Amino acid sequence: MKCDEIRERMPDVAAGFSEPTADEDQHLAGCGECAEQLKAMRATMALLDEWQTPEPSPYFDVRLQARLREEMAKPQAGWLQWFRRPVLAAALTVALGVGVGLFLTRGSGVLDHGQEATNTEAVEPGTAVGDLQTLDKNHDLYADFDLLDDLDVQQDVVANP
Repeated sequence: MKCDEIRERMPDVAAGFSEPTADEDQHLAGCGECAEQLKAMRATMALLDEWQTPEPSPYFDVRLQARLREEMAKPQAGWLQWFRRPVLAAALTVALGVGVGLFLTRGSGVLDHGQEATNTEAVEPGTAVGDLQTLDKNHDLYADFDLLDDLDVQQDVVANP
């Protein structure tokens, strides 16, 4: 017999609900760990049998009944009080959502993918500042021209081996 098999029945044997079988007796005689565990369980069961539960206060029922009468005598909250709290919570949630939405759409510009707000003053074309702003705005377009140049070089190589 294996230790796991006897440990499943050990609480019943320790409590005295059943007697160990012959196989279990042989296992307990040969396995010191299981025998020690059964002995400890029997000692625990004996302590639990000796334990006395404390008596409740004799005035417990009287106080409980008095408290229940007090609670029943209190005026019940009307439907307005129960209705007011969820409506207030919903209104605050909507107000918070609108505030966050306005902040993100009209915000300082810092939240736009980590880029700071740019100066939107009109600059005359042809000046150094105007040219730099135009180059900055059209960076992607100019980057595509570089790709077209590379494509032309590759086509020349294929056409003229």
